[in-house]
Amino acid sequence: MTRLSVNINKIATIRNARGGNNPNLVQVAIDCERFGAQGITVHPRPDERHIRYQDVLDLKDVVTTEFNIEGNPDDRFIELVKRVKPDQVTLVPDAPDAITSNAGWDTIRNADHLRKLVDTFKSDGIRVSIFVDADERMVDGAKAVGTDRIELYTEPYATHYPDNQEAAIAPFVRAAQRANEIGLDLNAGHDLSLENLRYFNEQIPYLKEVSIGHALICDALYFGLENTIQMYLRCLNRD
Repeated sequence: MTRLSVNINKIATIRNARGGNNPNLVQVAIDCERFGAQGITVHPRPDERHIRYQDVLDLKDVVTTEFNIEGNPDDRFIELVKRVKPDQVTLVPDAPDAITSNAGWDTIRNADHLRKLVDTFKSDGIRVSIFVDADERMVDGAKAVGTDRIELYTEPYATHYPDNQEAAIAPFVRAAQRANEIGLDLNAGHDLSLENLRYFNEQIPYLKEVSIGHALICDALYFGLENTIQMYLRCLNRD
């Protein structure tokens, strides 16, 4: 079964809108795990508009499943990750002013930079995942820099899924097959939802983990957080 990591950035967005500590981000992380989530993901950005760097430190000794910190590896981010030592760090090339992640790494053009980052984190025993587009060349480039995993950027899949499921999934199947051939473990994330997750998971048997935040929290407004997490887990169950 593919593991579900819940991205709790949107919980922090709601909290920050009013100040104070409601909703309590740490308690939500604890509850997500209690409700069945197999991981917690956070994506701190330089302006701390949702997840704050202090949040990451507060979560360090609370998350009992798998802690995944994702983000653009500037100096502050690197220092934070090395201090926290999460189970996994996911390297994402988003600009500081990006509303949300919108592309994967060019693992060929940025090979030297990525190789140094991978070595830095792996020397601290942290599993490294690199965010990439569904492009076999980028998958090969990720393997060349020594990463443990890649995370496929799935927004293009989600966008085209309503019109043509087979066409939408095709490049992701090819990228996943290539990753499996060369010994890279596979994650996926961005705009995966109750509508499109089951099909994605069924078509890519090598999938280890999905990271889902925005859609899951939106669904939780209607269905409740516990029920929503269970709904997503059922989408990931291939039995």
